This record gives sequence, structure tokens and C-alpha cells, in this order.
Amino acid sequence: MFKTEDMLKVFAQYRGDAVVIPGRGGRHWVNISTKPDRDVPLGDPAMGGHASFGLGLALSRPKEKVVLFDSEGDILMNLGVLPTIAEQNPKNFYHFMLDNECYATTGGQPVPNAKNIAYDVIAKGSGYPSTYSFDNLEDFSNNIEAILNSPGPVFVAMKVVPEIENQPIGSRTRWQTRNRVQVIIDLQKELGPRV
Repeated sequence: MFKTEDMLKVFAQYRGDAVVIPGRGGRHWVNISTKPDRDVPLGDPAMGGHASFGLGLALSRPKEKVVLFDSEGDILMNLGVLPTIAEQNPKNFYHFMLDNECYATTGGQPVPNAKNIAYDVIAKGSGYPSTYSFDNLEDFSNNIEAILNSPGPVFVAMKVVPEIENQPIGSRTRWQTRNRVQVIIDLQKELGPRV
């Protein structure tokens, strides 16, 4: 397992101009990103919502590389999104999944059978042409450039250290610097009109 923040620092070196949906990594990404107008921090939408949003964005902007940092909890809440993404086959979509083996944002409840689930195999069986799995930062670091240079859709499962939050949501430190409406307005300005 490795720390989400460390992984995002490695990813940032290879980001290029990709649009990034930081998902469950948002609280770290906000301090790492150098292109906030190309970031789409949605906070915590209904569990399972990040991948559907990412797919829609990738399909609507096929010339933009779209990178999502999802979680295993989100995937388990919406397994149907995997075959949907595979069927739509967005060549510009890179689906990274943070697997901390628990529901960290709701207090750390364990994910059932967490140590035995092969999410990369599930994604491959759903039709993703390329899938990967990493449990150490060195292997991830050695492969990230090639992953981002290959055509999507790509699915990458990563074992990360749990960062359990036990405070009530209203008492947590807010990492978001913009509300969702402002995020979308900023992204539309950055990307310009669809063609």
C-alpha cells in the first residue's frame, strides 16, 4: 500500500494538460495541482457518481484527456458503470481507483472481502481493453507515463493507505476552494466551446 498524496505527486509530473477529476483524492490534489482550472473537484457526490460524471465529460470532450481518481466504495456502489464505460470506449478516459479496503469517509467500515477483490480483473471482464493493479509506489511510478500515453479507456486499481475520517461531515476541514457551480464555470472557460 502507498499514500494517496505520494501517488498524486508522482502523477502530477505526467499530467500534461489532462482534465483531472480528483474524486476521493481531492483533499490532497488541491495542494498539488498547478492547473486548478482544469480540475473538477466535485467533493463527495452520491457514492458511485464520479465515474459516470467522468465518462460524460470524456465523451463530450473527446480531444481532452480526462483522468478520474475514483474509489473502490464508489465502484461497488455502481458496478454497472464499468461495462457502460467499456461499451462507450472513450479513448481519452483514464480511470484510477483508490482501494483503501474501507469506507474511510464514513468512519472506516470495512469493505466486504476487501483483501481478495481484484478490481482490475472486474474491469477487464467488463470490457476495459487495458487494466493495471499496483500495491507499491515504485511500480506505479515506473508505469504511469506509459499508462497515460496509451489509448483509453484504461483502468488502474491502486492499494492505498486508509485515511479514516471520524468527524461529522460538517465539522471536517473544507479542502474545496470553489463550489461545484464555480468549478463547472471555470472548466467551461478553460476548455472553451465544444466543437
